[in-house]
Amino acid sequence: MPDLIVVPARYGSTRLPGKPLLPIAGRTLLERVVAVGRAAATQAGDCAVLVATDDDRIADHARDLGVDVAMTAKALDSGSARAFAAAEGRVGPDGLVINLQGDAPFIPPAVVSGLIATLRNGQADVATPAFQLDWERLDRLRAHKQAAPFSGTTCIRAADGRALWFSKSILPAMRSEAALRAAGPLSPVWQHLGLYGYRMAALGWFAAAAPGQYEVLEGLEQLRFLEGGRVVATVEVDTPAHALSGIDTQADVELAEQTIQRLGDPFPG
Repeated sequence: MPDLIVVPARYGSTRLPGKPLLPIAGRTLLERVVAVGRAAATQAGDCAVLVATDDDRIADHARDLGVDVAMTAKALDSGSARAFAAAEGRVGPDGLVINLQGDAPFIPPAVVSGLIATLRNGQADVATPAFQLDWERLDRLRAHKQAAPFSGTTCIRAADGRALWFSKSILPAMRSEAALRAAGPLSPVWQHLGLYGYRMAALGWFAAAAPGQYEVLEGLEQLRFLEGGRVVATVEVDTPAHALSGIDTQADVELAEQTIQRLGDPFPG
């Protein structure tokens, strides 16, 4: 069986209902994410793309785009759970599943295929990308968190790239920040990109396990793996030019279109 890139796409977003069907610079959000998945699958080889949804309107649009669809239960409470439900019976026990969130149109295909390569060539249960912030971006993140404290996730990494922790707080704290700023352009803060690759066995464990204490406190599902003793590899990626990680509000749609106009359209193909 090939590895699988799953695009979870719900209709019932609280802040932006029906967002997979919303147009962004002439292409629906779902069309953009599916194109990323297809380009990544081609780069990785032996990989398929599947849309997981709970809504017939999204399913019909996915089929119009020529992509396979798995109908999943509305009650599933996370993209990872939806990805597992979609992958059951389609991926072998040793296979890989990439959860490519359906509201993340600016993820470069090479980042997705890089997660597949990391899992194929290593022993981690989960792989996820992160990038190191320069001081200017760290300052912007701090300022943004004054208004939106739960936006942006930071990551503490071991020297070998293994994730030690994730948090909505900015980690690590720095006692001698002035000296660190004088020493070079990069801060010690790593920001997480909300994209995951899993071994099917680890994803099945996640779907069956209860949420962890810190997962609930932080609202970060990847902490379930760390609390459960699973190995999460972080994959270093370039700082994204299109800094908007997801589409959650109408303001995000407008910002995405402004970003495309300013930086160019990253749509693969």
